[in-house]
Amino acid sequence: MDALLKILEGLHPEVDFTNHTRLIDDKILDSFDIITLITEISEEYDVRIPVDQIVPENFNSAAALYALVERLMD
Repeated sequence: MDALLKILEGLHPEVDFTNHTRLIDDKILDSFDIITLITEISEEYDVRIPVDQIVPENFNSAAALYALVERLMD
């Protein structure tokens, strides 16, 4: 999770990613951020995020995003 938080903080250092649960809904992450996240997560965790998993529910919080990464690593 620490590596994911560092990736997120690199995009928006002003956001408290540990507690924020509406990253997409509150328009904190935009489409460019999502593409950057997908690329960096793929490199960091050696996973591929399928297109059908690129939905707001999976990107609205760091916890949801990390849960997605964990599912993909299994």
